[in-house]
Amino acid sequence: MMASLSLRHRARTLLNVTLSTRVATLPADLALVAVRIALAWIFIWYGAGKLFGSFNGPGLHQTALYFSNAAHLHPGGFFAVLGGVIEFGGGVLLILGLGARLAGLALFGDMVMAMITVTWVNGINSESLTPGYDLNVALAVLALVVAVFGAGRFSIDALAERSVAAMQARRAV
Repeated sequence: MMASLSLRHRARTLLNVTLSTRVATLPADLALVAVRIALAWIFIWYGAGKLFGSFNGPGLHQTALYFSNAAHLHPGGFFAVLGGVIEFGGGVLLILGLGARLAGLALFGDMVMAMITVTWVNGINSESLTPGYDLNVALAVLALVVAVFGAGRFSIDALAERSVAAMQARRAV
């Protein structure tokens, strides 16, 4: 009798954990750190390639030509700098967790623009040399997660929030 109660209890606990929609704070914060690191790594890599030619990237001049000719964004130089700054700067902000909601929103917009101007015509999974929009969708949604939920407690944003709350508490006394 006691063994079956224990088995039922364990089964019920497993079912509750599996189907629960409540978010545990520590796992959620750790997941946000993982999302921020992954996004930062990818966007810093692409942004540095656009701006500085790092990581065998095209550099600013080639990116400007590409934006003008392939993406039909004019002036190409302006959009090359804008895209590079959003990607590189947004990646740096994400890794620090500083202004992460705004950085996530900017990176989301960057990926939506990439889909609209370049990858949409190729379909979700292009079989040609030109890529499809599958990576853009994944990166856009992850950036939107950060824009909606923020950087989490392991960030400069959270540190600033705690500092502001402490100052307000001292003023209230």
